[in-house]
Amino acid sequence: MGAVSSSTGALREIRKPIKMRRTLKGHFGKVYAMHWAGDSQSVVSASQDGKLIIWNAQTTNKVQAIPLRSSWVMTCAFEQSKGNLIACGGLDNVCSIYNIQSQSANPRAQKELVAHDGYLSCCRFVDEGHVITSSGDSSCIYWDVTSGDVLKTFTDHTGDVMSVAMSPENSNIFVSGSVDTTARVWDLRIGKCVQTHKGHESDINSVAFFPDGYAFGTGSDDSSCRLFDMRCYGEVNKFKNESITCGITSVAFSKSGRLMFGGYDDFNTYVWDTLAGESQSVYALQAPHENRVSCLGLNAKGDALCTGSWDTNLKVSEFIVSIFFIHPRCNSPSIVFTPFPPLNNKDLGMSVSAFSVGVLSSWWLTYECTHYNIVQWHVCVSEWMALCHLTRWFPVMK
Repeated sequence: MGAVSSSTGALREIRKPIKMRRTLKGHFGKVYAMHWAGDSQSVVSASQDGKLIIWNAQTTNKVQAIPLRSSWVMTCAFEQSKGNLIACGGLDNVCSIYNIQSQSANPRAQKELVAHDGYLSCCRFVDEGHVITSSGDSSCIYWDVTSGDVLKTFTDHTGDVMSVAMSPENSNIFVSGSVDTTARVWDLRIGKCVQTHKGHESDINSVAFFPDGYAFGTGSDDSSCRLFDMRCYGEVNKFKNESITCGITSVAFSKSGRLMFGGYDDFNTYVWDTLAGESQSVYALQAPHENRVSCLGLNAKGDALCTGSWDTNLKVSEFIVSIFFIHPRCNSPSIVFTPFPPLNNKDLGMSVSAFSVGVLSSWWLTYECTHYNIVQWHVCVSEWMALCHLTRWFPVMK
């Protein structure tokens, strides 16, 4: 596996398409949390300037700003199915639910969920009517959003619970990470912990499920990210570099699960190859923040990564995914489709594992001649099949 992530291996090819595209500016305090909406375009961010801001990540426009009763906000979350609700909380110990479809100029919380005895560290919607929260009181709570009632309380952790994540395949399963150095898997149906995963040597600050729902990743103050598989009930990989000695605040996986992203205290976002061993070389994304990376997340389509920082900004990086058209008589790709015009000749011919980016309105068709003379045409997605038929070139994902 080590060869896969070497400087000349597959990870090098995957690195090239990740480009920082947009900066979201508007907060006047440290950004502590962000979360994508289910439409893969809207982002909500929470800052200690006392506001939630909903952004259009594609245009960088601010769609809505919600003033909070307490400026000490630590978490926020979008409801994924309809995108009408946003949850947030922090040092006020309260999970506040906002309906962003409200026509009020200064919307008030639709519901305030009060039961925790400590700060609210994380919240995630299970569905439109239910939410999970974690707290500094060492517990997680499963709530009914409509009534505000506590449905179940999970208390097996022995230290502050810092993060929760819902399984993408089973809405009854969630995982939590705590300063007691353990990650626990819970089942909402029985209201109990079903697995406890150990291995970290310091606080676990973030957890994220692997796309298939059978594994999850963690980020810790011990400067390592780890991958745990629930089927074998153990740690299957560890991502750490001796030159990186700071803690990890947040983690996320690419759509395919091949890449693991970590937000670090040294202002960088690092990328790890989940197929490689511990000795792999780490890759830092371009254009790092000017302060601690406090949060990050990948959108549902898997084509954009958003990072938030104490420098008050959020940055959106996008995957430039290439589709190669290979002629039956040719062994190497000669025609390349990319969602953006190539920035330079070096961007041509790059390949990446099968990322799903959804349907884009238009792509750039780049034809690389034998003598590297480059001609570009702008073509619509609907013309792909006609082009394949006329030229007898066959598309393959690299």
